[in-house]
Amino acid sequence: MTVFLNEKSRVIVQGITGKQGYEHTQKMVYSGTNIVAGVNPRKAGSVVDFQKSEVGSQEKVQVKVFGTVLEAKEETNANVSVVFVPPLYTKSAVIEAIEAGVELIVVITEGVPVHDSIEFCALAKEKGVRIIGPNCPGIISPGKSNVGITPADITGEGCLGLVSKSGTLTYQLMNELSDFGFTTCVGIGGDPVNGTSHIDVIEGFEKDPDTKLIVMIGEIGGDAEERVAEYVKEHVTKPVVAYIAGFTAPEGKTMGHAGAIISGSSGTAQSKADALNRCGVRVGKTPTQTAEIVKEIMAELA
Repeated sequence: MTVFLNEKSRVIVQGITGKQGYEHTQKMVYSGTNIVAGVNPRKAGSVVDFQKSEVGSQEKVQVKVFGTVLEAKEETNANVSVVFVPPLYTKSAVIEAIEAGVELIVVITEGVPVHDSIEFCALAKEKGVRIIGPNCPGIISPGKSNVGITPADITGEGCLGLVSKSGTLTYQLMNELSDFGFTTCVGIGGDPVNGTSHIDVIEGFEKDPDTKLIVMIGEIGGDAEERVAEYVKEHVTKPVVAYIAGFTAPEGKTMGHAGAIISGSSGTAQSKADALNRCGVRVGKTPTQTAEIVKEIMAELA
């Protein structure tokens, strides 16, 4: 099984004709994602061509562009949307997808104003719509579907589940653990406000019979990882291994992600690692050490 996404997912791309939207839609098509429509009010009625495969075949995938998400959903029965529009227009794009009844919305855009994220995440919760992001690499179930910007050739299908705030660290651990493969990898984004939390994804992995071990990547700032620790202690039966980015981060300095900032002794990598260790989660000091811990546990499970 997979979490949130599968081979039947039918995907709309909001902003498909922009530079980023076009380039990453091509990569999603290469990885087998079922792209059924694009949205751009100024180019409604046009068709965008994509190569079906990177090598060999000249076969094309043609994607129709609609003026609104609602029109695209009604004609294609899409259930997922991925948003590649500038920060100024992201809120309206996400709200349009929520109101159209899309079930899963993946917001790739970086730099979305926090108060905009608060507004559309609250509306999504009210409507029962799942948002992943903003400021995230998206979600990939290797071999089935890839929605976002995660490179699809890092690893294949397997038995690990991964949830992360960091895109780059997601890719690194996917690579270091490629021998095991993954059921699903979810990048929830590094902003202070996210539509989906670590706990939401871990809950999904706990219910997924194909996920044997859960890998979590957190970072400094906030208390999300401490809340994960308590959740794992009370609700998770599968092994969880974590890495917290920022062990050497100086106090008061934002480290790349808007949500990654520490103040005083709370929110540090060490305080988060201590909380996780107390609840039975083994924590690596580096991504490579984290991968080694996963390999040790997988050997014990074999």
